Amino acid sequence: MRFFPWGFWLLCVASAPARGDSGSKARSCAEVRQLYGAKGFSLSGVPQAEISGEHLRICPQGYTCCTSEMEENFANKSRSEFEAMMKEAGRSVQTTLTAQHRSFDSYFQDLLNKSEKALYDAFPSMYGELYTQNMKVFKDLYSELRRYYRGSNINLEEALNEFWTRLLERLFKLMNPQYHITDEYLDCMVKHAEQHKPFGEVPRDLKVKATRAFIAARSYAQGFLVGSDVVKKVSQVSLSHECTRAIMKLMYCPHCRGMSSVKPCNNYCLNVVKGCLANQADLNTEWKYLMDSLVVVADRIDGTYNVDTVIGTIHMRIAEAISNLQENKDSITAKVFQGCGNPKISTKGSSGEDKKRRGKVALEAKSSAQALELLVLDAKGNLTALKTYWIALPGSLCSKKVMASSAADDKCWNGMTKGSYLPEVMGDGLANQINNPEVEVDITKPDMTIRQQIMQLKIMTNRLGNANIGNDVDFQDASDDMSGSGSGDSCPDDVCGKRLSKSPSTRQPETHAIPKQSGHGISGASSRSLPSAFLLLLSVAFIAAQHLWR
Repeated sequence: MRFFPWGFWLLCVASAPARGDSGSKARSCAEVRQLYGAKGFSLSGVPQAEISGEHLRICPQGYTCCTSEMEENFANKSRSEFEAMMKEAGRSVQTTLTAQHRSFDSYFQDLLNKSEKALYDAFPSMYGELYTQNMKVFKDLYSELRRYYRGSNINLEEALNEFWTRLLERLFKLMNPQYHITDEYLDCMVKHAEQHKPFGEVPRDLKVKATRAFIAARSYAQGFLVGSDVVKKVSQVSLSHECTRAIMKLMYCPHCRGMSSVKPCNNYCLNVVKGCLANQADLNTEWKYLMDSLVVVADRIDGTYNVDTVIGTIHMRIAEAISNLQENKDSITAKVFQGCGNPKISTKGSSGEDKKRRGKVALEAKSSAQALELLVLDAKGNLTALKTYWIALPGSLCSKKVMASSAADDKCWNGMTKGSYLPEVMGDGLANQINNPEVEVDITKPDMTIRQQIMQLKIMTNRLGNANIGNDVDFQDASDDMSGSGSGDSCPDDVCGKRLSKSPSTRQPETHAIPKQSGHGISGASSRSLPSAFLLLLSVAFIAAQHLWR
């Protein structure tokens, strides 16, 4: 029995909770108190020195400087701070895309305005009453062009056809003032005159070139706005409860453990953030397609579609068409009279045509091709840099915001203590988080807001794909096209050829059971410290028993 006190003493020592790095004296909580106060919380009830941590629900349950209330406040704070990081990163992308839109929009609107102004300045002296009495026809044309560019549901080809028809009707009457020409006669005249090309090849040529240029310009400008809007909406998606726990453990648990100076392990941070932003990473495929599509259309705008020349010379093409009509006036009139009959002689007498001035005014188009080239070059650089935004975001947040340690650091915060971090880094996207050791992610329940934004990216990419080949598709039509499994056959091969049916955003989500994490994860320190303490107690008890039986 003389061994009983010794064995009892061993049991008492073994059952005492471990102190980690601390000595026999409780460490001061001054650093945590300072941090807690700096975050705007009251220091009332905050420990002056470490206390036992059995009450903790997120952080490891060793000695701690955090009460339950502090842990809850830190968790809420970490949530708001991480969401703020997301919004700040998103605002940077939004600013870039909005600036690109603003630059191109300003250039394009200026190009159209200069063409319209050149027409108003030159046509009165060139055509006299042919212009002054038909000014509204020209104003309506430019108004329709602007409305189309700004997104109105206008058929551009029909708008151009309507312009040439109205112009022909009015000019024909002005060039034949001695006749009384009724609306019915004008209808007949238009049918007969069109086959004789009264304006030459200008209407057909301008329709082809202007339509392609406007479709490309409108889709290009809209692409930037859609991209910016997607980033804005996705940046506002709230964090899950599991993610909030993981972010708290990453950012504030080391402070509670008295390790304020220890940085989080880089791979540990990556797993936390990749788990939290799993749905956001699924935007990557369609986001890259959008960026690539914008680059392709940018090349069209500055290249084969020649937007600067086509839009900047609209007034010159109209002047060319009017000159063609004037030169062929007699033959066109004779053919119309032959097909529609001779109209009645007007009792008002002639005017207009005799009074018009035929002074030659040199029409010029000031080229801004160099400005467009610089705009496109700048846009392509920014678009290329943004292609990997969604999958590069975790690394960016960990290095620049969370301030994680270097990848080689083996004395970093690993979620439990200061040391190395052993688990491998997860892949990107929802499906790859099935075994994430830090965040419990239900891969069978994708975020619906983000799925909707993935669809918006598909729709816009489809629109740009059509613009690339000169086809016009409005958003409603694009949405109908996008309701299937792909994003439309009209997407250019060099942009969308790699999609097929393997796009992560279009396949059915896999269903897996979420395994219980026993080694490392959100379960806290108690799940791993209690079994080891229990084994230690058994071992000591066994040794003591041996001595007692001797």
